[in-house]
Amino acid sequence: MKQLPAPEHAAIVGRLRAAGCVFAEDEADLLVAEAPDAAWLENAVQQRVAGEPLEYIVGWAEFCGLRVHVAPGVFVPRLRTSVLVHEALRVAPRAPVVLDLCCGAGGIGAAILAARPDAVIHAADIDPAATACAERTLGEVAARASAAGPRPAGRSQVYTGDLYDPLPSTLRGTVDVLVANAPYVPTDDIRLMPTEARDHELTAALDGGLDGLELQRKVARAAGEWLAPHGHLLIETSRRQAAATGGILESAGFSASTVRDDEVEGTVAVGERAHHHTSLSLPAQRDG
Repeated sequence: MKQLPAPEHAAIVGRLRAAGCVFAEDEADLLVAEAPDAAWLENAVQQRVAGEPLEYIVGWAEFCGLRVHVAPGVFVPRLRTSVLVHEALRVAPRAPVVLDLCCGAGGIGAAILAARPDAVIHAADIDPAATACAERTLGEVAARASAAGPRPAGRSQVYTGDLYDPLPSTLRGTVDVLVANAPYVPTDDIRLMPTEARDHELTAALDGGLDGLELQRKVARAAGEWLAPHGHLLIETSRRQAAATGGILESAGFSASTVRDDEVEGTVAVGERAHHHTSLSLPAQRDG
């Protein structure tokens, strides 16, 4: 639907605001723009008033200027993860091979591919609903890059399985940039998360174990087998956990630094092989 009469639009805004939607006007505009007909719009408003995340209702989330497909239960890309994308692009060589573990809906790999059409993206997640979304988004980004002109066309491949388990053995030792937004919320802290995440996203997409770092340890321990000699390992973390994540990287044989962007509240631990340390790494910041 292109637009609604002002009184009807105002009524939707009022319903959303009464339900606690902070950005009620923007959400109303989006739902009207996405609605194929009045029946869909009414159902969508009812879902939103009942607390369904907006991204699940419209079927996509905006991330780094892209529409990333999402489905109910799939982790919704957060703005803070744009820091992980920026750092991956900073350290990536020409025609990089990128591995995105715990890829969720595929937003990180898609954003890297959109910025670097020469990249080869490998993405993996244990949730088949998430990898189905990732395949759609990465496929669309790759198709747009191919249609844009004679630039080198990158490729993408999505795998379903636990961390490194589904990856082909031919990928070992070839990855230039390994990115991981593995779940890092301590189990006991999930109850403190916003309702939309706690009640609608799969717990497995949030739960990082007792201290939140369980999956980060697993990623870091095996990363050396998959990285090229010059490769980098980048892990999203929190300000509070940054020092511990850096310690995990160092224990796995990497030199570690921390990048923090307060504007989007994003924190990334950057690891590179200690014996290939270069000025690309920023001085370590031990965030508490």
